[in-house]
Amino acid sequence: MYRILKQSLKTGVVTDRPPELVDEQLHELGISLKRHIDARFGRSLAIRHIDAGSCNGCELELHALNNPYHDIERFGVRFVASPRHADVLLVTGPVSRNMENALHRAAAATPGPRYVVAAGTCACDGGEFGVSYASCGAVENVLPVDVKIPGCPPSPTVLMQGLLSALTLRQK
Repeated sequence: MYRILKQSLKTGVVTDRPPELVDEQLHELGISLKRHIDARFGRSLAIRHIDAGSCNGCELELHALNNPYHDIERFGVRFVASPRHADVLLVTGPVSRNMENALHRAAAATPGPRYVVAAGTCACDGGEFGVSYASCGAVENVLPVDVKIPGCPPSPTVLMQGLLSALTLRQK
């Protein structure tokens, strides 16, 4: 026990320091997102995330949206547990054959008008999996998609830009 304590005191802190200032691009993007959400909905934007068969790389970036640095909830974006409460279906991964029916049911349960967003390269075009006996490929092969957010995985900032483009898409 003492040996471990001595070693940790000798080693010291080895983690990185958090960023000192909030990224200006992130803050401006968030304010713009909040303005569009308020104008379109008059309340917060509810997102239902559906993992249709991904490797969880995109999910890690989605979780980063909720961390203290990005804190997307301060801009009026929240994740919900039920598609019945959602405005946006955010789908990650290539749609596996086992998730095809579940994706259809989630889309049917989501009240309209809804947005369907494909996040990540696999959701956009099937990625390296494509269409096979176990995969339907891209989300658009199963549901009509409003916005595609490319990247493997897309960063939290790119995800926010994709949500903003989804909101501006139907306002024109």
